[in-house]
Amino acid sequence: MEVAFPHARTALHIRSWRKVGDKEGNWEDRYYLSSLESHHKAPKQWMSAVREHWGGVENRNHWRKDACLLEDKTRSRNPNIVCSLILLRNVVFHYYAQTDGAHASLPAFIETNAADSKRAFALVFAK
Repeated sequence: MEVAFPHARTALHIRSWRKVGDKEGNWEDRYYLSSLESHHKAPKQWMSAVREHWGGVENRNHWRKDACLLEDKTRSRNPNIVCSLILLRNVVFHYYAQTDGAHASLPAFIETNAADSKRAFALVFAK
């Protein structure tokens, strides 16, 4: 299969059965691109790579945003508010990454800035 995507060497199509709770199950089609040639991995290795990728996304981003920044507690349905909060959470991650270990953890970084609003304001609006 040819795809017009830079550096794509392999297109994966994964069809899986998904059932959540008591709801009726359904088939899902998912597509992935890789810069590796298809012969570099056996089918089971491709499946493992997909699972590892999404596990990493969940652990690096979604879990941290929910556990540390309470993202799932956002109740607004206003798209502008939701997008603004997403951007602010990403700013927190960006500035935490820039601290080079100055804080023991992301929660410690958040507490430090929550305790000093001038410091937090300066981080967001620094030139």
